[in-house]
Amino acid sequence: MATDKLHAMQIFRRVAELSSFTKAADDLNITAATVSKHIAFLEKHLDTRLINRTTRRMNLTDAGLSFLARSQALLDDLEDAELEVKGLQAELRGKIRINAPMSFGLTHITEAVDSFLDKYPDIEVDLQLNDHVIDLVEQGVDIAIRIRNKLNDSSLIAKPLRTSSNIVCASPKYLKSVSIIKKPKDLIHHNCLLFTLHDKPNIWALGNELIQVSGNLRADSSLALKESLLRGLGVGFVPRFLVQEELENKTLIPLLENYPPEHYTVFAIFPPGRKQPSKVKLFLDHLDKHLGERPYWK
Repeated sequence: MATDKLHAMQIFRRVAELSSFTKAADDLNITAATVSKHIAFLEKHLDTRLINRTTRRMNLTDAGLSFLARSQALLDDLEDAELEVKGLQAELRGKIRINAPMSFGLTHITEAVDSFLDKYPDIEVDLQLNDHVIDLVEQGVDIAIRIRNKLNDSSLIAKPLRTSSNIVCASPKYLKSVSIIKKPKDLIHHNCLLFTLHDKPNIWALGNELIQVSGNLRADSSLALKESLLRGLGVGFVPRFLVQEELENKTLIPLLENYPPEHYTVFAIFPPGRKQPSKVKLFLDHLDKHLGERPYWK
């Protein structure tokens, strides 16, 4: 009975997180009928309705919300207790789902993941790289990396990792045949490459100035813009962590350094209402060491 109750609680938590019996069944690799059976078992055992459901939607009752909060805490504590008893270093197992922006993910997260898995081969990492905001709970993500001036969603649990900023730059090839860029307003006369996932792609904030720029290339990938910059297409306003090596070897030239843009923070964020599992904490510690006390792009 205790085993059945625990399993039902795990299923209930996933149904609540995904707001769907079907999605929970797919995520847990069981049938929707099995999900319904376990929820019915819990409701009968507790003698109360946990979920109101119709053909179109479902929502937790007050009792369901209260039981969810207690279940989450209990299940997280149980996982930590099991890992502690087994021995964290020797027996750490399971899956970590990580979501990160494409550019930062490819340049920094993948290498950290590789070295982490070399050290803990029994852990499995599901790494999702994209530049679009996702619902952490719906996607079952344990850690998401976000690069922002600030986080708008106050319900998220966030840990600042490092800071960085964008930099205006261009290749020697481009700069050789155009007018000199001394002040932000000079950018108005240049072909500026735009990152479309910014809130205002054609407004560059440099120092205390807001400059409206334009150009013949717009892209939703900073990596694509970097390659076009290196080929001499125009001027870019790109993350320093993405181009630091090119700045040092002078294949890209920094511009307007007397007009520094606002710094932003690299955050690790987590789903609300759940304690971080031990394997997630372990990966964060590993990532922190991988990035270094003072990242090379500073």
